[in-house]
Amino acid sequence: MFSQQLNLLAFSGKIKILHMTWMAFFISFVVWFNHAPLMLMIAKTLGMNEAQIKTILILNVALTIPARIVIGILVDKFGPKRTYSTLLAAGSVPCFMFAFAENFHQLALARFLLGFIGAGFVIGIRMVGEWFPARQVGIAEGIYGGWGNFGSAGAALALPPLALIFGGDDGWRYAVALTGAVSLLYAVVYFFSVSDTPKGSTYFKPKKAGAMEVTSYGDLIFYIVMTLPLYAALTLLTWKLSPAGVNLLPETPALVAYAAIWILYFYNVHKIIHINKEHLRHPIEEIHQYKFKQVAILDLAYLITFGSELAVVSMLPLFFYNTFHESQGLTMLQAGLLGGSFAIMNLIARPMGGWFSDRFGRKRSLNVVIVGLTAGFFLMSQIHSEWPLLLAVATTVACSLFVQAGCGTVFAMVPLIKRRMTGQIAGMVGAYGNVGGVFFLTVLSFFTPSEFFMIIGATAFLVLLAVQFIDEPKGHMVEIQEDGSIEMIEVN
Repeated sequence: MFSQQLNLLAFSGKIKILHMTWMAFFISFVVWFNHAPLMLMIAKTLGMNEAQIKTILILNVALTIPARIVIGILVDKFGPKRTYSTLLAAGSVPCFMFAFAENFHQLALARFLLGFIGAGFVIGIRMVGEWFPARQVGIAEGIYGGWGNFGSAGAALALPPLALIFGGDDGWRYAVALTGAVSLLYAVVYFFSVSDTPKGSTYFKPKKAGAMEVTSYGDLIFYIVMTLPLYAALTLLTWKLSPAGVNLLPETPALVAYAAIWILYFYNVHKIIHINKEHLRHPIEEIHQYKFKQVAILDLAYLITFGSELAVVSMLPLFFYNTFHESQGLTMLQAGLLGGSFAIMNLIARPMGGWFSDRFGRKRSLNVVIVGLTAGFFLMSQIHSEWPLLLAVATTVACSLFVQAGCGTVFAMVPLIKRRMTGQIAGMVGAYGNVGGVFFLTVLSFFTPSEFFMIIGATAFLVLLAVQFIDEPKGHMVEIQEDGSIEMIEVN
């Protein structure tokens, strides 16, 4: 099916860019999740307790929320080639720090810094959007996101055997360090193998860096409001690290962190107003306008798709074990393998979501997948120990297909809003995915798994209502060349 539109066996032109870029994303995810399959070995070597293990897991996502915003700004300003190469090279440094940490605090600092490499996803969205036309951008973004996202599963499959091959108590260190070396090497390969745009095309940049440009005062207020949940999620993460949570941060540093987060929010608001106030004083021609509601609704759609994926992948193995261990004799190993079925669907489901968007329309596709995942999570909330195990797994896989396809449909639309700000839009939408993960994992800490699935389903239904207000991309985006001429970019 996909081959009818893209010859994925070719390795030239836009197909080469697609393969080089999803591999960059794959490597960034291997580095980001290289700790997960080795956590028990790491904990044994450094004598970590359960609270410290949970802290490492929290720290791994803490920096990714602001990092996606920052990376979105950088990719629009400097281009995907330089930004991705720099991120992969820079990410190798905390990776080596993590590999050779001598105590928990060194390990925690390195893992916190490694959260930045999780923002690499944003860069490829702009790169793929530059190289593929509107009729193919959905499937291309789906392949990029789905195959690259498999890096977390790749880490789980490859790193434990590598640690055993290296052997000894320090085998995990060499396995982790190897991922850093691969990231550093690929940074060089990527830089010399790709270009930001096809030959003869213009790479459009924002007029000002630091925040997105909007085209009405109403959208300015909307933009400011939509940044609030990003800082609320960071506040929630700080709370989890404070004495009220896992007690990594003492009370005074936690209070300082709270203050810093909200000072940064008000600075961000100042930046948003400063960048937009001058051009909003004058009427903006209709051909140059875009609706910020498109960004906001995609934010919410990614919150429910990728956000629920992050949360469910984290808890599913234990859920299967606790539910079916006594009634059907399920072992921890079997539960882990079954739990992995939720994420592995990325390989085909994300590209499917993108292809469906290209073929049948962006809004219609978004509606279908969110209806599907709403029903899926409500069904998952009914799973109990008397269910046939095969039926429970089938329900989970069906739900995951809609979740992953939903991620593909969201980013099939992102590059079609405003070309010169695609990185910033992708950064904000991507950050909302992490916000969803933080929110749903917090919900899980207060509710039973059944209630957890029900709450995700109810949230999905609310997002479905919001999706009814999104506009189907049609006509053209308008961008201005450096010489003042206008370029029309087709979006349907």
